[in-house]
Amino acid sequence: MKTFFLTGLLLIFLTANLCFASDWPRYLGPNGNAVSKEKGLKRSWDENGPEILWTFPLTEGFGGPAVSEGKVYIYDRVENEKNVLRCLDITNGNEEWTFTYDVTGKISYNGSRSIPTIDGSRIYVCDPFGNFHCLDKNTHKVIWYKNIWTDFGGTELPRWGIAQHPQIYNDLVIVASQAENAGVVAYEKQTGEIRWKTEPLPGKPGYVTPKLVKIGQEDHLVMISALGTVRGFNPKTGKKLWSYDGWQCKIPIPNVTEIGDGRLFITGGYDAGSAMIMIKKVNPGYQVEELFKTTEFGTHVHPAILYKGHLYGHCTTNTTKDGLVCMDLKGTVKWKTKNSPNFDKGGFILADDMLISMDGTKGNLYLIEPTPVEFKPLSTAKLLDTTMCWAPLTLSNGKLLIRDQKQMKCIQLKKDI
Repeated sequence: MKTFFLTGLLLIFLTANLCFASDWPRYLGPNGNAVSKEKGLKRSWDENGPEILWTFPLTEGFGGPAVSEGKVYIYDRVENEKNVLRCLDITNGNEEWTFTYDVTGKISYNGSRSIPTIDGSRIYVCDPFGNFHCLDKNTHKVIWYKNIWTDFGGTELPRWGIAQHPQIYNDLVIVASQAENAGVVAYEKQTGEIRWKTEPLPGKPGYVTPKLVKIGQEDHLVMISALGTVRGFNPKTGKKLWSYDGWQCKIPIPNVTEIGDGRLFITGGYDAGSAMIMIKKVNPGYQVEELFKTTEFGTHVHPAILYKGHLYGHCTTNTTKDGLVCMDLKGTVKWKTKNSPNFDKGGFILADDMLISMDGTKGNLYLIEPTPVEFKPLSTAKLLDTTMCWAPLTLSNGKLLIRDQKQMKCIQLKKDI
């Protein structure tokens, strides 16, 4: 009996840890690079397509879900009057609780923008109007509240609102205000007290979330601002460490892709193309070297994904029609899908040596073998009904979450055991 009891406890422990290990608790997943370590995913399905576990109705929007301990958290905006943070059970799609507050107003392409960030028992989420809440995951109550726009002198909102996914760093939670009196802001994550803020960023507000990267053994916080500058900050203090002014995008959205060895890949739409830079420690500061620039690769919404020495990105934008593009780390393009298919602004992630990719216009989901030789689709199915399927994808324990302008669907991608 004792052995049976201990074995049971061990199984419960392993199962719980397996579940938590496959959490997708923030924008672009556990490591912030749109890459999952999950294995055992299906690589194809029959003519009926993948199994849809559940469908949940949403209003228009572009914010994707986060997953923590079997719960799905997604922001929803209702009738231009209120914001709703929804918590669903990932196994069946049942809504368990909501946090709702009134915010009247419109922005261009209305709807949600942000993905909640889950850190322990706390939820951090910022809406299109700059309202920034820290909630208790268990009581569903507000712990603290700020407005990252008006608190720092912001007046007229950016055309497409505020699009920030909170970034956790040790005891801090970091967002880019981009208002008149602050660029990037770090709050004490327990209390909401401001720990540091940077000087205002050049240009109009963009839609980039700050990204933590490793330069040597040091942590840097990288922020891309409109029409001018890529800057690296000390995430502990907000001190500017370096800047790069050789690449410009008038409306930046994707954050950087970390390549390794101090290399960062920067990309954007609106004919901005891309650049590869290298950050080197040169006492007492840092040196930025531009390795190459190209107009042959430029993603509009989602950052590029690195896989086995090649970059993959959805490079159909408002001005280019390159589709999914594969490029090596020297800037040589290997292939482009162009309009077959065009993958216009759709979300995509890497898992189990596959690209899982949404066509942002047609609502088709693709499984793709990433290889520099050719575009190699493994399977495809039409799963969404509306255009503008632009939200980031989320994968947790074999369950893929996708959304469009009216619904969220949970797709079973795990192989049958």
